[in-house]
Amino acid sequence: MRMELQIRGVSKTYSNGVRALDDVSLTIAPGMYGLLGPNGAGKSTLMRILATLQDPDEGTVRLGDIDVLSEKERTREVLGYLPQDFGLYPGVTAESLLTHFAVLEGISHRTDRKETVEALLRRTNLWDVRSEKLGTYSGGMKQRFGVAVALLGDPRLLIVDEPTAGLDPVERVRFLNLLSELGERSVVLLSTHIVEDVSELCSHMAVIDRGRILLEEEPFRAIEQIRGRIWRRVVTTGELGRLEREHKVISTRLLAGRKIAHVFADARPGPAFEPVQPDLKDVYFSVMADENGRSVDLPAESQP
Repeated sequence: MRMELQIRGVSKTYSNGVRALDDVSLTIAPGMYGLLGPNGAGKSTLMRILATLQDPDEGTVRLGDIDVLSEKERTREVLGYLPQDFGLYPGVTAESLLTHFAVLEGISHRTDRKETVEALLRRTNLWDVRSEKLGTYSGGMKQRFGVAVALLGDPRLLIVDEPTAGLDPVERVRFLNLLSELGERSVVLLSTHIVEDVSELCSHMAVIDRGRILLEEEPFRAIEQIRGRIWRRVVTTGELGRLEREHKVISTRLLAGRKIAHVFADARPGPAFEPVQPDLKDVYFSVMADENGRSVDLPAESQP
């Protein structure tokens, strides 16, 4: 059975008045799906609702024939969840803790349990360090162990919340390679504020900010829609204010000590501008500029 995830009209307002989700509707097919947005956009609230840890004020959520909101136990039987922050026992080895979780998952037969634990540790590239204590693991190794736990029971819905935040480049690539293998039969929902994670992994995506869905599209189609409409030029700090008043500046960044501004326009804004081959960052920042009315100031880059 096709386990499509259908989210309809989901809203959530906290007791302090913050409206974390505002009429969110998404249809998510099996495969890798990216939910992209800044910190505080409502991503984690939506993830907790899908993971049956929180209830919305309004709306419905269905996974295949399962009503996620009213059939929580049934949902948890097909759910894997890797939250942004999760605790581990630092003095316990990976093999022993994963074996413990396998028991809790209901894998009661000792041989089946041993085979499952070994297969998951190999799949997450942790078999060779299975006897080392989790407190000695790097951040990326801990994240991969979290995936191993989430994969117990062969979930049909896997939710991964901000998985690469804080990882070094090598561990990030290793972790993304692991995630890319998981979306063949399951719905894998990747929540992140890192554009590259979505660009490299996901065939479908949505942009969320202030609890509202601003864009839902296939990444390559979203890029095609702005092709020929992104321009850049070198600017001084003094020029930037005037440029922002005259044009839709979507982002600025430092490149080799120079400030580069990206502008969204249907035609060349001026002779000093050159065309840019757009990427998903330009899509994201143009959507966010539309929403917030301001450009995004990016960290310095070594490549154009």
